[in-house]
Amino acid sequence: MAGVNGEKLKRLRAWVQNYEWGRSGAEAEVARLLALNTGAEIEPNKPYAEFWMGTHESGPNVLVEEEGEEEEGEEKEQQDVGLREWIEKNPKVLGHKVLEKWGSDLPFLFKVLSVGKALSIQAHPDKELAKELHKMKPNLYKDANHKPEMALAITEFRALCGFITLQELKEVLEDVPEIVELVGTASAKQVMDIDERGGDTADKAKTALRSVFTQLMSASKEMTTKAISKLKSRLLLQSQLRSLTEKEELVLQLEKQYPGDIGVLSAFFFNYVKLKPGEALYLAANEPHAYLSGDCVECMATSDNVVRAGLTPKHRDIQTLCSMLTYNQGYPEILSGLALSPYITRYLPPFDEFEVDRCVLPKGSSVVFQAVPGPSIFLAFVGEGTMKTGCWEGIVTEGDVVFEPANTELVITATTSELQLYRAGINSRFFHGL
Repeated sequence: MAGVNGEKLKRLRAWVQNYEWGRSGAEAEVARLLALNTGAEIEPNKPYAEFWMGTHESGPNVLVEEEGEEEEGEEKEQQDVGLREWIEKNPKVLGHKVLEKWGSDLPFLFKVLSVGKALSIQAHPDKELAKELHKMKPNLYKDANHKPEMALAITEFRALCGFITLQELKEVLEDVPEIVELVGTASAKQVMDIDERGGDTADKAKTALRSVFTQLMSASKEMTTKAISKLKSRLLLQSQLRSLTEKEELVLQLEKQYPGDIGVLSAFFFNYVKLKPGEALYLAANEPHAYLSGDCVECMATSDNVVRAGLTPKHRDIQTLCSMLTYNQGYPEILSGLALSPYITRYLPPFDEFEVDRCVLPKGSSVVFQAVPGPSIFLAFVGEGTMKTGCWEGIVTEGDVVFEPANTELVITATTSELQLYRAGINSRFFHGL
């Protein structure tokens, strides 16, 4: 696969993470993509959580050599070259401006997620904190980079994201006595007494929210178990008299998944977001969130740093999480994407490292991805078609992952059926200085 700048498009063998929250077997989009991309057999009872496309050392991609591309006399074993290694040897594939800003590595990590049960309540550190955490605890925080991210729904996708408003928080403290028991009446009163019409309301609300949330997350295991048991009994009783709210129903679901976990109660503090297919949600550093269910395409800065505090059997760093959060309140911005053409929708988060395009091509249609000054990764999600550069044309089928060097114009055509693709690349605003 050769591009107009003389560099070749490269097919990639992706990596899969089998975290226990993943969907099982064939019901997971991640499992389907893995089987198509690598020929691996799907195990029906195994969780398939994340399909990674990029260079991160926790899930590195490998180049798949095309027939006839190997050097004469070259041993097959020598062809198993990692994408990161290849980029380091061929840095011009990133483009001058990307090299200047991020060095000789891909600045984004592209994924598909299949969420079967809730992920941990978590946040990702900013660059300064990431460096500090990596230095102090390198076994837990494996790199020194920040991790802003964006999730684009493939199916209906549910998540907890960011803190609810002050008014909603007051209602929680009125309606959920089990939380007041854990945080104490003094902390609860601090929230209830804030005058929403005052000039310094936002600062007071952040201070009070930080206090009450930290108290909640720091509650003892014994008190937490007791409070959740009381909450569960109360809600089950009330469900016979009235319809439970969506949040109350969610909390009962979380309790089944993570019995006795403080994350069950803390869910009341977060916005409950339901994305429709084609809608996206972006998450800045130091903002709390937890994905709950569904399949999505995800893109982020190249990092795997996660600070967890609930809904997880993994290591919890409650003190770090509670101290790092911004405590901004309000519903997150939902992106519907910008239509670049009848076939391409672009999702632009406020981060330099990445953007995502969704491309849906009807059978027989073609689209041109103009040359851009940075690299891209394409995922063929459904269907079959062709990819064509200045001097190469090849078939692309679902499950294929392709790296496109900077400054390469690409024509994609849907041949035998509709073709759905996703593209991750450097945020175009970065190149335009916006």
